[in-house]
Amino acid sequence: MPDDAAEAPAGAAGAADAAGAAAGGNAQGERPEARLERAVLAAEQALIEFEIAVETFRVEVENFSRLHHQKLGPMYSRLDELDALIAEARAARTGDPEDVRRAREARALVMPMPGVEELFDDWIDSDGLSAEAAAMLTDRPVQPPKRVRPSDEARKLYRELARKAHPDLAREETERKRREEFITRVNAAYGRGDEALLRELSEEWAAGPAPAAPERSASEELYARLEWLAQRKELLTVVARELEESAIGAMLRMAPDDPDRLLDEIAEQLLAQVAEREAELAALVQ
Repeated sequence: MPDDAAEAPAGAAGAADAAGAAAGGNAQGERPEARLERAVLAAEQALIEFEIAVETFRVEVENFSRLHHQKLGPMYSRLDELDALIAEARAARTGDPEDVRRAREARALVMPMPGVEELFDDWIDSDGLSAEAAAMLTDRPVQPPKRVRPSDEARKLYRELARKAHPDLAREETERKRREEFITRVNAAYGRGDEALLRELSEEWAAGPAPAAPERSASEELYARLEWLAQRKELLTVVARELEESAIGAMLRMAPDDPDRLLDEIAEQLLAQVAEREAELAALVQ
């Protein structure tokens, strides 16, 4: 995970410590609710930073996965095809039942029967019908997926918007819904790396209605708020761990500052394997 995401759990823990200090180090005569309010505020800010880090890494994983498939997918397919051809050539030469079985298994890997999820997974995205699906339905040429990686400025704009408009800062349902709808648009723009749209959204939020000042909560409500924030953090921790442990996430963490170099290195390795398989196949069919 990028540095900001990697540091998020520690930051959340630090905020929890700060919350404890706020609850214990109050001025004499201060309202008990004030101590809880400081604790809630610290936990809210820590959670938002954690969510920003997780979402940033999720977008990086998604984009790297797209690039990985676009650049290396044909090489993997070529290797599968060569493995099948080699197995079939060997089976034809030996006639051994075991070689025949291996040839059938290798061929089955080249063109597996797609499942329902594979057929429809890429048809719908955050903007509705994907470009590939629309092209298929309208007989237009299918364009390859665009190379998307948010710029530093886009990352900065996204983080600023997430801090200002995050739904977790809302204390009433109407305000929460407004923020959720707005953040959904922010996430979609960030996922596309649309820096111009992020600027427009920043201006829109600045010009929009100021959120109503939250009323002071009773102690029970503040404790419930702290419990909800802790539960939310646990859920995000699971999401972050799954992203880090995924195949693409692990690859991205190997070269977070220059993922293109990692793709180039893998491509070189795959090309070498293709050359070896082609030479082996040529020797078998001669």
